[in-house]
Amino acid sequence: MRTMRRSLQYASRRTYSHATTSACRTCQAQLRAPSRPLTLPQTAIRPPPHSLRTTLPASRDFSSSNARRKEKAQKDDEDGTEEIKDRPRQEEDAIEVKSKSSEPTPIPGAADGKAASTGGGSGGGDSGSSGGDGGGRKRKAQGRELVKPSVPDVYPQVMAIPIAQRPLFPGFYKAITIRDPNVIAAVQELLKRGQSYVGAFLLKDQESSQDVINDPSEVYDVGTFCQITGAFPAGHNEERALQAVLYPHRRIRLSELIPPNRGPPSPPEPEKAGQAAIEAPPSEEQGEKPETEEQKGGVSASFEEQQQQQNKESTSTAEKAVVVASPTAFLRSWPVSLVNVENLADEPFDKKAPTIRALIGEIVNTCKEIGNVNHLFRDHVSAFAMSQSAANIADEPAKLADFAAAVSGGEMEEAQGVLAALNIETRLSKALEVIKKEHMNAQLSSKISKDVESKIQKRQREYWLMEQMKGIRRELGLESDGKDKLVEKFKEKANKLAMPEQVKKVFDEELNKLAHLEPAASEFNVTRNYLDWLTQIPWGQRSAENFGIKHAREVLDEDHYGLKDVKDRILEFIAVGKLRGTVEGKILCMVGPPGVGKTSIGKSIARALNRQYYRFSVGGLTDVAEIKGHRRTYVGALPGRIIQALKKCQTENPLVLIDEVDKIGRGHQGDPSSALLELLDPEQNNSFLDHYMDVPVDLSKVLFVCTANMTDTIPRPLLDRMEMIELSGYVAEEKMAIAERYLAPQAKEMSGLKDVDVDLTKDAITELINKYARESGVRNLKKHIEKVYRKSALKIIQDLGEEEGSALSEDKALTVEGKEAQTAAETDGTETKDTPSAQQMEAETTETPRVSLNVPDTVHVAITKDNLPDYVGPPIFTSDRLYDTTPPGVAMGLAWTQMGGAALYVESILEASLSHASRPGFERTGNLKPVMKESTQIAYSFAKGFMARRFPGNKFFEKARIHLHCPEGAVQKDGPSAGITMATSLMSLGLGRAVDATVAMTGELTVTGKVLRIGGLREKTVAARRAGARMVIFPKDNTSDWLELPQNIKEGIEGKPVEWYSDVFALVFPDVKAEEANRMWREELRRPTKEEREAEEEEGGRDRD
Repeated sequence: MRTMRRSLQYASRRTYSHATTSACRTCQAQLRAPSRPLTLPQTAIRPPPHSLRTTLPASRDFSSSNARRKEKAQKDDEDGTEEIKDRPRQEEDAIEVKSKSSEPTPIPGAADGKAASTGGGSGGGDSGSSGGDGGGRKRKAQGRELVKPSVPDVYPQVMAIPIAQRPLFPGFYKAITIRDPNVIAAVQELLKRGQSYVGAFLLKDQESSQDVINDPSEVYDVGTFCQITGAFPAGHNEERALQAVLYPHRRIRLSELIPPNRGPPSPPEPEKAGQAAIEAPPSEEQGEKPETEEQKGGVSASFEEQQQQQNKESTSTAEKAVVVASPTAFLRSWPVSLVNVENLADEPFDKKAPTIRALIGEIVNTCKEIGNVNHLFRDHVSAFAMSQSAANIADEPAKLADFAAAVSGGEMEEAQGVLAALNIETRLSKALEVIKKEHMNAQLSSKISKDVESKIQKRQREYWLMEQMKGIRRELGLESDGKDKLVEKFKEKANKLAMPEQVKKVFDEELNKLAHLEPAASEFNVTRNYLDWLTQIPWGQRSAENFGIKHAREVLDEDHYGLKDVKDRILEFIAVGKLRGTVEGKILCMVGPPGVGKTSIGKSIARALNRQYYRFSVGGLTDVAEIKGHRRTYVGALPGRIIQALKKCQTENPLVLIDEVDKIGRGHQGDPSSALLELLDPEQNNSFLDHYMDVPVDLSKVLFVCTANMTDTIPRPLLDRMEMIELSGYVAEEKMAIAERYLAPQAKEMSGLKDVDVDLTKDAITELINKYARESGVRNLKKHIEKVYRKSALKIIQDLGEEEGSALSEDKALTVEGKEAQTAAETDGTETKDTPSAQQMEAETTETPRVSLNVPDTVHVAITKDNLPDYVGPPIFTSDRLYDTTPPGVAMGLAWTQMGGAALYVESILEASLSHASRPGFERTGNLKPVMKESTQIAYSFAKGFMARRFPGNKFFEKARIHLHCPEGAVQKDGPSAGITMATSLMSLGLGRAVDATVAMTGELTVTGKVLRIGGLREKTVAARRAGARMVIFPKDNTSDWLELPQNIKEGIEGKPVEWYSDVFALVFPDVKAEEANRMWREELRRPTKEEREAEEEEGGRDRD
C-alpha cells in the first residue's frame, strides 16, 4: 500500500516539481480557533476545498531531473507521515466520510478520472502518510489522497472581469490581458487566498479596453463562471500587465453590480489572510489548473475537520444560518467590479429529436468541410473530439454548439447570442449560422490563396524564363545596354530635381517597373513616356522674380498708353507681392471689349515680374482632357495644357494666360469650365491632379491671368474665384496717342518702310479714327494703318520701277544661291500640282534666297486727310451722329456692346392721323430681345400714365396708334437700360416737341417712374463723346462710376444724375407749359358736329360714285 501511495504521489507531481504539503500544526490550531470569523452554516456556500493547496506552492520548479523529483517526493512523504501520526482518529474518520460522499464534476480534458496535463497545473491531494504506520492509517491516508473534489456549484458573488471582442464559452480556454493595476492586485490576492474564480462578461463596445465594469449596461448580462488557471506578468515599467488564462465552467447571469470602490484598496487583515491562505514566496507564475478528480482530497478533508470542530465549539452560530461569509467579501473595499450572479442551466431537451439531430449533423459536416480547406480549423476539431468524454459527439449537443461558436470568427453579437441561448435547439441553430459564415470565409480565403499562389507561380515562371532569355541573348551578343542607359538618365534627371516625397515614391516604382520590362513590351514605351514627363516638370525650380515698382511702371508705360486704373491695380498687386515675397494665390481676369490690350497686358506683367510667359486659349474648348489631361491607358495620351506649360517654361512660377474664358464650350467629353474650378482655386491648386501624371502638382506658385470680353457667359463659381479688372474702350485722344506711339511704327516696320520717309499725319490718323474705326479698341485702327503703309510700299515700287539697273530691280534682291535656285526652278517642267523630286527640290531651294532692298532717300510719301481715301477707300461713317437735328419722337440712348459703347436711337411715329374715331395701338420693331420688349411696354404704359397725370387735357395716347423702332435692325438688342430713352421718345411724340440732339441718356425705368442703376457707364460715355453729345443723363446710383471716369473722357460732357423720370422730363423738356400741352391735339380729337358729319358722308358717297 505504501508503494502504491508513493507511486500516486509521484504521478501527481509529473507536471510540476512540487507536491502539496499539509498545513503545519500551528496553522491547524489557528484554523480550529473559535475566534475565526469565517463561519459557514449548513446552507452557506462550501468554500473551495483547494484554497490551502493553491497558495502553499507559490513557487513552481519546472526541473526535468528525475533524481531531484524523487528526492523531494521522499521528503514530502516523511513530513506527511509525521503529521498524520499526530492527528486524532476522529478527524481521520470525518475525512473518510467526506471523501466517500464527495461527487466531483469532471473537467473537460480529463478522461476516466485522470487530470489533463494541459491546464498548466497538476498535483495530488495531501502528501498522505508514508512510513511505519499501521495498515488502517495507511488505507485512510490513501483514501484522503483519492478524494475527487468539484467546482463550487453555487458561487453567488464573484469579481467580474469585462472582456472585449468575443465571449468565453464553457470548456474552452481563453487568455486575457489585464492592465488595470487594481484588478491585477485583486487577481493576485484571489490566487493567494485560493479563490481563483471570476466572472467573465463581454463588453458591448468593441473598442473598449476597460478592466472594471462601472455600469451593468456596459456588458451583456450573460457570461461565464471562470477559473484562473494561470497568471503571467507582461510588459514593463508603466505598461505592466497581467496575462491570465481563464477556463470557463458554466454560464451565469449578472443580477446585480456592486459599484466599485474608487478609493485606494484596503489591505487585507492579517488574521483573515492567515485564515484564508498560508503565504508562500513569490513566483514567476501564479494560478491553478481546473480541479480534476485527484487534486482536492487533503485540503477538502482538512476544511471539513475545521468545520466539524467549529460546529462543536460554536453551535449557536451554526444554528442561525444567516451569516454568510463570501470568499470575495474582502474585495468590496477595492476599486474592482463585484457582481451577484446566478447560474444558468440548459433547458431540457430530447437528444433524439429530429431537429436537434439534423442540426448536429449539419454542424459536424460543416466543420469537416471547413477542415478540408483550413488545416488550423481541422486541428481544433481533432483536439475537441479527443477532449470529449462521450464516445459520440452527438450525445453532447450543447458542447458542440459552444465549440462551433468558440472557434468561428463571426460577429461579436452572434457569438454572444449563442452563449445566451439556453434552449439547445436555438443554440444549435445560432451556432450553425455562425459556422456557416465561417465556412464561407474559409472558402473565400482558400480561393484567394489559390489565386495568389497561381499568380506568384506564373510570375516566378516568367521571371526565370526572362532571366534565361537574357542569359541567352547575352551569350549571343544580342543584349544591349540601352535600357540601362535610359534608367541611368532618368535617375540623373531626378537627382537634379526637388521632387516631393509622394512623387519620388511614384518615380521609384515606375523606374523599377521600367528596369524589369523588355523594350519590346507594349508597356515599356508607356512607362518611358510617363517617366519622361515626370522628370521634365520643374520640381522645385523657380525663376527669380522682380518686384520693383519703378521697373514695373516703366514696362507697363512702355507697352501701353492710358489705362491708369488698370496699371494702378497691377502695381498694387506687385507691391503686395514684394512685401510678402510672393504673388501666389491670385487669379486676375481682364474684362473688356476686343482690341483694348488685355492679352498684351498679361505679357507686360510677365515681363515686369521676370516670369516665363505661356498663353493658351480655351475659346470653344469642349474636352476636359485639354485641362486635366488624358488617362495613360489611351493611345497618344498627353498631360493637360497646364503641365505642358510647366514643361515649356521650366519653372514652377510662370505666368499662364488663359484667353477667352467667356467663350469656353461644353460637349459630350465633359465641361471644361468645371475643370477650371480646381485649377483656378487658390485653396485647391496646390495639389492639382492631372489625369496623365496622377501625382499632385503644386500650381500655387503659378500666376494665372484670364481674359474675357464679358462676364455674362462665365459660370458664377468660376467668376467668383477670379479678381476682375475691367478695361473700357479708348476715346479718340487715347487712340491718337496709341497710333502714334505703337501702331504706326510697328506697321511701318512690318511693311519694309522703316528707314523710308513715309509720313502719316495726325489729320490722317484723326480721320481714320472718326470715319473708319469707331470701335472701342484699336484693332480695326491698326488694320487701317497697316493698309495705308502697304499701299505706300506698292506706290513706291510702282513709281521707282523694277527695270534692270534700278534700285529695286529683282536681280539686286536675289542672292547668288537664290539666282541658282531660280534658274533651276525655271528649267523644271513639273506641274505646279505635282511634287518635285528630292533632287529637284534641293536644287530649287536655299536658306537665304533674297535680301532686303534699300529705298533711295529721295523718296518721300505723305498721307494726309485729303489723300487718305486713295489708301483706305471712302469713309465708312459720314457723320458723328445719325441725326444732326432730331424730329419729335426721336431720342438718343446709350448701349453697351461687346465692341464697347454705342449710341442707340429710339424713334416713335404716328401710324395714322388722329381723329375722334381713331383707336389706340402700339407696335415695336428693331430686332429687340425679350428684356428690351418688356422695356418698351413699360415705357408705353408709364408714358400714358405720366401724360394723364401731368397733362390731363392731352388725349394723345388714348387715340394714337404708335410705332416704336430702334435702328440697325440687323443688330440684336437687349437689356433694360433704354427705358428712359423710350419713355422720352414717346413723350416727345405726344407733346410734339423735339429733343436736343446733343442729349444722350441711359437708365432702366420702372412703371412708377423710378430710374434704376445700369452698367457700362464708361463705355457709354465714350460712345456719347464719340457721337458728339454734350449732356449725359444717367441714374443717380451710378454717380460713383461717373466720378471715377478719367477727366479726358468727361471733358466737354455734362453729367446729370437722375432718380425719377420727372427729373429726366425737366432736363429734356425744360420749357413745356401745361396749358400748351393740354391744348395739344385738341383740334384733331374734337368730336365733329352734325353738319360736319353729314358733309363728310355726302363727300364720301360722291367719292364712291
